Parts: sequence; C-alpha cells; structure tokens
Amino acid sequence: MSIRDDIATFLAESRDGAYQAFQSKLIPSIPADSVIGVRTPALRKFAKQLAKRDDVGEFLNEVPHGCFEENQLHAFIVSAETDYERLLVGIDDFLPFVDNWATCDQMSPRGLAQKPEVTLKHVRQWMASGHPYTVRYGIGVLLQLFLDDRFRPEFLEWVARVESDEYYVNMMRAWFFAEALAKQPGATLPVIEEGRLDRWTNNKAIQKARESYRISPKLKEQLRGLRRTSQGKP
Repeated sequence: MSIRDDIATFLAESRDGAYQAFQSKLIPSIPADSVIGVRTPALRKFAKQLAKRDDVGEFLNEVPHGCFEENQLHAFIVSAETDYERLLVGIDDFLPFVDNWATCDQMSPRGLAQKPEVTLKHVRQWMASGHPYTVRYGIGVLLQLFLDDRFRPEFLEWVARVESDEYYVNMMRAWFFAEALAKQPGATLPVIEEGRLDRWTNNKAIQKARESYRISPKLKEQLRGLRRTSQGKP
C-alpha cells in the first residue's frame, strides 16, 4: 500500500468521536470537521514509523494537508530529523502551511540546538514573517532554546518589538515573557517596568508569571503593581 493509503487507514481506525468533539473546541482557528479525533500518543507513534519509510517524502510534499491529524503527523516527522540542514528545510517548507497553535507548538525545535547562531538567524526571519504561526514558532524557539545558558538580553527586545493583532502570536509573546521572568528576572523585569509591551501582552505575561511556582512571592507582588489599565506606561 502507498503511504497515503496507510495514513488514511490509520486515521480511520484510530478515530475517537468523543475526543474529536473535545479536541476541535481547543483549536477554534480551524474548521471542526477538519479534526478527525486521533489522540496525540498514537499520532507520535505512527509518525515514527512513517519517518523511516522511503516514501515519506510523498506525504511531506503533499501540502496543504486535508486534516489536522495529517498536519500533526507532518510536524512529528519533521521534528524527528537529526540532520540540521534537512531539519531547517523541513521546518521552512512546512511553516507556511501551519494553521493552528497545536501543530505549531508540536514541531519540536530541539534539533535546532545543534547550531545556535545559525538558528538565531532563522528565528529573526521567522519572527519577521507575515504568517502568524511562523512568527509564533520563532518566538517559541527562543523560549525553549534561548532562555537558559544561551540567553542574551537582546532576545527580550526581539519579542517586545513584535507587533501583531493575532491572539496566538501575542499569547506566545506573553508566555515568553512569563518564562523569562522565571529564568532571567534581572534582565526581564525592567522591560515590564518600562511598559515596553502592549497592554494585553503585558498583563497576560504578568498573569502567567504570578501563577508560576518558579516566581518568588516578592517578584509576584512587584508584578501585581505593574498590570496596566491603559496602553500607557504603568
């Protein structure tokens, strides 16, 4: 059987109607009927099998895909690539077709840690894209790979300067700053204090940070006073 036939059979046999109803509500940016209802562990396991096939390229080249689960399979297959250059190509080829936060966030950037400086150049390109999920992915790579030993204060400025009306872009910006407040509070707190984020992102980042067990009570109290009621500075 062809890879397309095997994928169709797998999705049909793995479908869970109750899970489909639940999952589709979590991803309102795509039509509910584009979600079949296959659980993530099953998709991950099947993607590992597909990644080993000689004909996997046939599936990867057939974009846009017809359903959410096929996008998830694509993301998992790309994430499994161990060769850095092929990984970058796979990410760049797929990002324009990503249409939801779940697929965006499931495309793991761990392999990009092989060449951090090269990855940072691509992060800048992704964040400058007009495609919301490409922008979200770029910020997510910074969040996952560049808030610890590789951190540089300029990364805060990169994310602060992103201007978008897209909910899923600004939610990732808020998540980034909440994580930065936990991991790099000395560099991050001044960004909040100086009012360099738009009001929504500022307040959402503070909310997430104050919900975190990694934020000290003292810092949480400081952040409580930095919530904004207008677009001006606190």
